[in-house]
Amino acid sequence: MSTPGPARLPARKRRSASDSLSGIFAVCLVSALMVGLYFGKDVLIPLALAVLITFLLTPLVNKIQRWIGNVAATLAAMFLILATTVSLAWMVGNQAVDLAEQLPGYKENIRTKLRSFQIPSGGVLSRLSETFEDLKKDLPGMADQGGEGGEGGEGQAGGTPTAQQPMPVEVVKGAGQPGSMDTVQTMLAQVAGPLGTGAMVFLLATFMLLKREDLRSRLLRLIGQGRISATTRAFDEAGTRVRKYLLMQLVINVTYGIPLAIGLYFIGVPNAVLWGALAAGLRFIPYIGPWIAAAFPVLLSLAVSRDWNTPLLTIGLFVVLELVSNNVLEPWLYGTSTGVSPVALIVSAVFWTWMWGTAGLVLSTPFTVCLVVMGRHIPQLSFLSVMLGEEEALTPADDCYQRLLRQGEHDEMELAESYLRTKPLAELYDSMLIPVMIAAERDHRDSSIDRDQRNQIVQAMGELVEDLSERPTALDTGVKEDATAVDCLVSCLAARAERDEMAGSMLVHVLKQQRFEAKQLPARRVVSEILGALRRDEPDLVCISAVAPSTTGHARTLCRRVRDAFPDVKIAVGLWGKESDMLGDDTTSLKEAGADEVFTSIADMTAYAKRLASALARETVPASRPANEEERLVTLDGLGLVNPEREPVLDHVTAKLARVFDVPMAAITLVDRDRQWFKSHVGLPSELDEEGGTPRDLSICGHVVAADDMVVVRDLKRDRRFAKNPIVVEHGIRFYAGAPIRVANGQTIGALCLMDTEPRQLNRQESRLLQANAAEIAEELERLAEVTT
Repeated sequence: MSTPGPARLPARKRRSASDSLSGIFAVCLVSALMVGLYFGKDVLIPLALAVLITFLLTPLVNKIQRWIGNVAATLAAMFLILATTVSLAWMVGNQAVDLAEQLPGYKENIRTKLRSFQIPSGGVLSRLSETFEDLKKDLPGMADQGGEGGEGGEGQAGGTPTAQQPMPVEVVKGAGQPGSMDTVQTMLAQVAGPLGTGAMVFLLATFMLLKREDLRSRLLRLIGQGRISATTRAFDEAGTRVRKYLLMQLVINVTYGIPLAIGLYFIGVPNAVLWGALAAGLRFIPYIGPWIAAAFPVLLSLAVSRDWNTPLLTIGLFVVLELVSNNVLEPWLYGTSTGVSPVALIVSAVFWTWMWGTAGLVLSTPFTVCLVVMGRHIPQLSFLSVMLGEEEALTPADDCYQRLLRQGEHDEMELAESYLRTKPLAELYDSMLIPVMIAAERDHRDSSIDRDQRNQIVQAMGELVEDLSERPTALDTGVKEDATAVDCLVSCLAARAERDEMAGSMLVHVLKQQRFEAKQLPARRVVSEILGALRRDEPDLVCISAVAPSTTGHARTLCRRVRDAFPDVKIAVGLWGKESDMLGDDTTSLKEAGADEVFTSIADMTAYAKRLASALARETVPASRPANEEERLVTLDGLGLVNPEREPVLDHVTAKLARVFDVPMAAITLVDRDRQWFKSHVGLPSELDEEGGTPRDLSICGHVVAADDMVVVRDLKRDRRFAKNPIVVEHGIRFYAGAPIRVANGQTIGALCLMDTEPRQLNRQESRLLQANAAEIAEELERLAEVTT
């Protein structure tokens, strides 16, 4: 016997020359872009900051310009920004000057703190300190600064410097000499650089706000050629996300800085307002900003306090504020404002810090948000959304498919259970398992997977569906049932293949969880067998399942045969996995074949079944009036028994029938023009006993009179005539069997009925026995009428 060879892998496609050139061009373009970003940062940083300010101020300017025009609104907004910046700078400057004046007074506290650190003798730190001291003496220029026992001491004792130890000469420049001007120029250069950048950002932002609509139009024309709608959505989404991020960041920073200033004030750290404002500003710098903001107050608390209470309280204040900000405020206010994964934010921060320094760190998050939005709306840049976005890398269907393809690993059930923690079962089938079946069939036809792999996936899918069907139902898990729902029998048919049957099993599982009575008929059965099963079950709804690549023709043929055999039954066809907007001709052809509705998802099919069940439940159909109604009423009036009084002589009959048929309730009723009267009964609820009867429209015995024949209802709850009948619902009556009480002249005046709280059936012998007892009761009623008259 020959052993099977290894599975044949699909042939690898060669890359074309155009694809290779496209890859090389992309690499060159990215390299040139990075070089341009690095060497052009002196121009690009102010431009990027100006764009950021424009994003932030655009809504404000749009609101103001309704009253004062675009130019005045822009100038007003920029003046507000400038005034706020100058005010904050003036306040911070005053605080800094005040701090500088106070620092010399804290020298003694600092010395006390340093003396408190005693290095133990003989330890590692002590030996390390001694080593540094020895090395320090060997440094050039340190020998003449030795102690009394050194050479410097001996030279000074002799009073005359030697040739080996020349006297150092220090040249001190006067205030009017060029050295002072160099210092002033250096200070001005350090201050003028940031001020110049700030002025450039201010001017650029002003002109961008003035021409914001024109700039937007030009960008749309440049980027959105042929994709105006997608580019417009990308601009709007990017602007909204960046604006929301900046506003929420501002809110968080302010709510961080104000409690910090108040806390530092009560702790006793000087210039608390300065540190609160500094912390609010530095928190715009991700990751390192909060640490820098915390360092200054902590060091200052060490200097101003004689003990350790103030530093510890300061550190505790920062820890508490960081915990509240990071774990409460940021998740609550940010929400999904950025749409960027945490790893992408960290990588982006490292990249832009390397490119542009601190300014790049501040701009890293807005830049990454814009890139993610571009990737969502521009197909050529979709890799950016995959790499940087917070969405899952694989769809649930793709994730499940790749798990099923991996041999030896059966963790698809774990994936399904994880999905069901947040999503309903119907969505699991629609979004995960049905797409996996379609993908496996498609790949098998394209020879991407072999027959063994395809069979392995089908088998694993079947086991997964079977395991899911054993999960607790809504009733078992304590979920409250819909009070308006009623049992509705649904039969599911497979259009042709095994995958169609599996999809039908998924639908049955969902319906059963929704408290439907549903069953799946096996696939690959001849049509006559299918019709025979439907004739036995008498379903309220027939669902036909078809999963691609099963064609619509298979479902259409089966639908036509079912419609010809059952003209009144509801038929719904499920073309699972097909796009709703691509049904078109398929819907038309299926409805021409007899389908009432066509759906593409199990969730929609289940919703339709609920609507159908609710409609059936609302159909409480009163009994019709027989053709001989007037003659019947004359006969009934002639007997003189139409009254709420019971006939005790008949109670032994109803009690005997209840024992013989093993039912909890039995009754003899007379049906008048508007009511039915209980002349004798056993086991009826006390409310019905006290009333002595019910309205004729709610009477089940009225249907016996209308039919002038025996009526047996196996389950009143599933019969649309009685499902919503108050008597049936309130008292839980499920089974009814009634035989007509026909007097000598042939008129039916009432019924002898049996009732039960559980569904059941009567056999032929029981039916004949009930009819015979009804005939005896008719004779007894006529004798009672003679005695009464």
